[in-house]
Amino acid sequence: MDRIDAMKVFVAALNEGSLAGAGRKLGKSPAAVSRAIAFLEAHVGAELLHRTTRAIKLSEAGERYALACRRILTDLEEADMAAAGERSAARGMLTVTAPVAAGETLLRPVLDAFMDKFPEVSVRLDMLDRPTNLVEEGIDVALRIAHLPDSTLIALRVGEVRRVVAASPRYLARHEPITQPSDLAGHQIIAMTHFGIDSWSFPPADGSAVPRTVQFNPRFTVNSIRAAVASAVHGRGVVRMFSYHLADAVAEGTLKIILAEHEHAPLPVHLVSPQGRLSVPKVRAFVDFALPGLREAFDERAASLRPCGFVL
Repeated sequence: MDRIDAMKVFVAALNEGSLAGAGRKLGKSPAAVSRAIAFLEAHVGAELLHRTTRAIKLSEAGERYALACRRILTDLEEADMAAAGERSAARGMLTVTAPVAAGETLLRPVLDAFMDKFPEVSVRLDMLDRPTNLVEEGIDVALRIAHLPDSTLIALRVGEVRRVVAASPRYLARHEPITQPSDLAGHQIIAMTHFGIDSWSFPPADGSAVPRTVQFNPRFTVNSIRAAVASAVHGRGVVRMFSYHLADAVAEGTLKIILAEHEHAPLPVHLVSPQGRLSVPKVRAFVDFALPGLREAFDERAASLRPCGFVL
């Protein structure tokens, strides 16, 4: 059996979450998929997958081997595309990752339009609120909202977002005014892990170099952005989010941004891709297609927040 083909089966099984899914994806019988995995396990001399009737799980050796397989298959694809040059059309599986909310509201519509234009490209969108290693996890493009460390990744700027504090007009009318970050200590807080579940930090006050931290006991802690926004809209408390999370509610008047003059500097948004991946036609086509649409989407979200005197 060809080891590269077996690696493709192994990676497909991981991507699909089952041996049966890998068979359907690659057009192989269950027996052929099982033989491919067994071939690799015999070759490396270790069990790669723990199998049950419903799922598969990587062994410790399998985790290390999966990273190597993804790198090898990516390098082979890049070599094939480089040899084919401009004659090669955009085709195959494009793997993209983004934070959950940005993926749902901003990136997915762009991907829909991209697939309409490039019918030979299929897309896998992994929405993850955690850092990802693009090379090791076999990801072509990521939407990143953060200051990027120096790396070999290619980064293309999309826009920037603010970290904003907001509450509903009804809540604000019924509670003490919030004019300084310290005022938040006496208010009901809707907290999320990504933005602090027992404290929020703010830039230093004028004349100081020490950031301000507000401690609180949240009234409601939740791991869903939609739930947190809905709770704030219904007057249950004060929430902190990225500006694009709240743009629709602010535009509709159901939430009002407060403490805008005490915000941290905006965070940049980039599309990032591993070195060399932009030479792959499907990746190059997606980046060229997605950048204008994403920039427009972030600009539109910014426009709904500009009455407060800031830009996204």
